[in-house]
Amino acid sequence: MNAIIIDDERKARQLLGMMLAEHCPTVKVLADCEDLPSGVKAIKREKPDIVFLDIEMPGHSGLEILDFFEEEDITFNLVFTTAYSEYAINAFKMSAIDYLLKPIQQNELIRAVEYSTKKKEQIDSLKILQENLSGKSKKIVINQHSGIELLNTNDILFFKANGAYTEIHKNDGGYIMTSKNLKHFEDLLSDLPHFFRTQKSYIINIKSVNHIQKDQGSFFVIMNGKSVSVSNERVVDLLSTMKSM
Repeated sequence: MNAIIIDDERKARQLLGMMLAEHCPTVKVLADCEDLPSGVKAIKREKPDIVFLDIEMPGHSGLEILDFFEEEDITFNLVFTTAYSEYAINAFKMSAIDYLLKPIQQNELIRAVEYSTKKKEQIDSLKILQENLSGKSKKIVINQHSGIELLNTNDILFFKANGAYTEIHKNDGGYIMTSKNLKHFEDLLSDLPHFFRTQKSYIINIKSVNHIQKDQGSFFVIMNGKSVSVSNERVVDLLSTMKSM
């Protein structure tokens, strides 16, 4: 597998190159570049399989790489390297984009290289990452056998556990099934307080709640005509979260 490293810090490029040589011997670094324009030239010249790209660089952010290529020319896999805070890291997770958090850990590097051998749709995911980091909107990428589906979080009504799978119910009445479990989405949406786990099988979008009702000692939220139960232990927290919003 041929690789290119793009990072404005010389020591960071050298360290990543040494780690790849030691822990990922199947990866051959063809070039290391100090900024995005020189990196783009190297990519077009060398046609690598994988590009390790720093996000925070002077002059051009790594996120601007889409500006230098036609969509059909992005045949390489991207792995972003970043020192972003944990809050911003959620944007990567929601966008289903590979990343390595600095300082780079050996096991994470190996995982990223192994995962990058699986060709995947990146263009839409990169666009979603840009939007999520800009704060303009919050979207998540759902991987399916037929490809990927992009969902605006405001269009989600609730998540429902279905064994090891999760049903994502939408405001338009439809739903999609994903192989990720409910805990995955609880972690993924942890920085969005309007997503609330009402009990072990449901996460709801509080923004879609029409009202809360009590029936024979049990509590339910009503959303677009659909009823979702709330465990008695979670009712107080739900009301408190709704008031704070």
